[in-house]
Amino acid sequence: MTTVREALRRPLGHFTERTLAGLALVLGAGVGFGILLVLVRVRWTPLYDVDHGVAAWLNDLVAPHGPLVTVLNALTDLGGRAVIIWLVSVAVIGLLIRRQGRLAVFLIVTGLGALILDPALKTLVDRLRPEVEVPIGSYAGDSFPSGHALGSMVAYGALLLVFLPAMSRRWRKPAIALVAAVVVLIGLTRIALGVHFVSDVLGAWLLGAAWLGVTAYAFRLWRLERGRPVPPITEGLEPEAAHDVAPAPDEAHLLPHPRAAVFELIVGWVLVLGALYGFGMFVSYHAGGTFFATLDTDVPQWFAEHRTRARDDVSWWWSKAGDTHAILLISLVFCPLVLAVWRRWRPVLFVALTMFGELSLFLAAAAAVDRPRPPVGNLDGPMPTSSFPSGHIAATLCVWIAITLIVFPRTDRWWRWIFVALAVVMPVGVAVSRMYRGMHHPTDFMGAILLTTLWIGLLYWVVRPNEDLREGNRPSIESEDVRSLDDELAKAARVE
Repeated sequence: MTTVREALRRPLGHFTERTLAGLALVLGAGVGFGILLVLVRVRWTPLYDVDHGVAAWLNDLVAPHGPLVTVLNALTDLGGRAVIIWLVSVAVIGLLIRRQGRLAVFLIVTGLGALILDPALKTLVDRLRPEVEVPIGSYAGDSFPSGHALGSMVAYGALLLVFLPAMSRRWRKPAIALVAAVVVLIGLTRIALGVHFVSDVLGAWLLGAAWLGVTAYAFRLWRLERGRPVPPITEGLEPEAAHDVAPAPDEAHLLPHPRAAVFELIVGWVLVLGALYGFGMFVSYHAGGTFFATLDTDVPQWFAEHRTRARDDVSWWWSKAGDTHAILLISLVFCPLVLAVWRRWRPVLFVALTMFGELSLFLAAAAAVDRPRPPVGNLDGPMPTSSFPSGHIAATLCVWIAITLIVFPRTDRWWRWIFVALAVVMPVGVAVSRMYRGMHHPTDFMGAILLTTLWIGLLYWVVRPNEDLREGNRPSIESEDVRSLDDELAKAARVE
């Protein structure tokens, strides 16, 4: 028994000796949060006056400036639950693919702790949000502590500790400074938008620092108990995992001839826009008496005559599958997974250029052609862009075809055909729903097909997204190993 106790005391003492200053900071943050919590709970007058005075002053300063409010809202979204959960989830899946289960467990535990602490403490304190003269932000729930400030401190800090070893030494201090700046900006936006008091944000930062410190030091103790050295915290949590947590190896040239590729893409973009403009002007204003005119008249009218409440609901959901948020989410999930599995930037570049080109070509063509919507009831109401080409359909076509072109040649497993099916079913479903809702003509759908075919064809020829396969690149996890991801996580969480 004595031997066991000594074996447990030794790593704990060693850990404490090496990290005394860090533990003091963690304890200081925890004590600071506790004091602030009490002051907020008892409504200490000096703190109350500062909180309400700053809220009123910032409201007078910010509210009259619409563009500033837009920028603040964009910055504050970086600390929103949706963004935080996406970042942590993608990172966890990537770490499991790279067989870094311990780091994945660290992110899960740290993130879950923040998700639990935020609503629990808000319920305990039960503090109302600021009441300002000109409300510029409306958020539900209690005020103390700020969930955005807490989530950003914990999530961005944890991600930094995990991926710091993948950075070269000269970039580590700038990365730390950048993360700190993002966390501070998110907290300040909560105060500037009038949805949190200064003490809400300060409390969230103190609580976040304390919780992140606890989980980070627990991870370091975990390493000690397994006989691993504990590096300085500036080296990250697991320096030996630098290769595995790096998104991709350094590539001297992402493209063989980058300057030529840029000019090819610019010229190609202009030519694709010209083709879209020519076809769009013809079907919009010069196709009278042709098959196109009959199609654009009869199909929207037929859909309008066969509307029902149930079909309206189904078409609304199908339309949502092609809107900007859905397409962006699909891209933001797929691209990190490509990096995790194949460790190459070129497929990611291919998808990114596909979506950027689709959006810019759609906006340019829609503005140039300026086609009215079909002369039937529009279930989605007035739209900021014109009818030709359909942005929903083009985006859906581009994202699913680009994903299929990346995935299909990279595996011989049966599930690759699922992506082929999605590349057909998803655009057709979105197209039918958009025409059913009276938002597009059939030739708008044809315009989306023209845009997708020409632009993706050009990109595939210039970027060559699957060139790494010819060079013999193999995935970090084979398709038959997908079932082992749960085993990796379980193994990492198991106490040895």
